[in-house]
Amino acid sequence: MAETVFAKILRGEIPCHRIYEDEAVLAFLDVNPISRGHTLVIPKEPAETIDQLSDDASAALGRVLPRIARAVMAATGTRAYNLLQNNGAEAHQAVFHVHIHIIPKHDDGSGLGLVWNASKLADGAALATAIAAAL
Repeated sequence: MAETVFAKILRGEIPCHRIYEDEAVLAFLDVNPISRGHTLVIPKEPAETIDQLSDDASAALGRVLPRIARAVMAATGTRAYNLLQNNGAEAHQAVFHVHIHIIPKHDDGSGLGLVWNASKLADGAALATAIAAAL
C-alpha cells in the first residue's frame, strides 16, 4: 500500500482533531470539510479499498459508525447526513487508505450534493447469479 496522509496521521506524524479512537479505528475531522462536522472514519488496518479489508477491520468500522454519526449530529445540530466511501481513483478516491466520510447536511444547504445517473436494470437475474457465485 502506498504511503498516505492517513498513515502519517495514524503514526502521529501529522496532527488531527481526533473524535474517536480504539484499537482498530480512528475518527477525526476532515481538514477540507464539505460541511461543518465533516468527519473521517478510518481503519487502522492498511487497505486501499474496502474490498481489501479483513472481516475484523470491516466489523470494527461498522460497530462505531452509528455512534460517531449520532455524535456528529448532536454536536452540529443536524438531522441529516451522508455516508460516503469511495474505492479507486475512478470512483473519486483521493487518499488511498479506506475511509468513510460522515458529512452533515445543514439547513443552509451545505453538505454533499449528488447527481444520481440512474438507468434501468437490464440483466438482473444473470447479474445477481454472477455476483452470488463470486461470494
